[in-house]
Amino acid sequence: MDDLDRELISLLRNDARMPVSSLAPRLGVSRATVRARIDRLLASGAIQGFTVAMGKVPGPGVRAITMIEVEGRAAESVFNRLMGFSEIRALHSTNGRWDIIAEIEVSTLQVFDDLLRQIRQISGISASETSILLASRKSL
Repeated sequence: MDDLDRELISLLRNDARMPVSSLAPRLGVSRATVRARIDRLLASGAIQGFTVAMGKVPGPGVRAITMIEVEGRAAESVFNRLMGFSEIRALHSTNGRWDIIAEIEVSTLQVFDDLLRQIRQISGISASETSILLASRKSL
């Protein structure tokens, strides 16, 4: 993945509906180049799909923090895979025992369970620990 790929992903993360005809001039490349890059990123798994970004999940929902330990030098690959999950609100690199912290928000415990199963199956993740957020005392 090079700088053009990262910039393309950044634009798509902000607006996954942005057409190729709008992406090309912003990236300074042809529409064919943008289309080829998107196809390659999809084929490699760096982009897993295009989703709707939501604000707060309606209803009570489930919020959690998942701490993730990564094997060796797999951090970038794991970050790329995790970025494809719309349920992950934020990703943070950190120091200490855990390498990555994921902030998760989903609608139900069943969706939460399914998401954790998918996260644990990502190649390069050696361990994880999840804490459900019960109540907020202070938020931004």
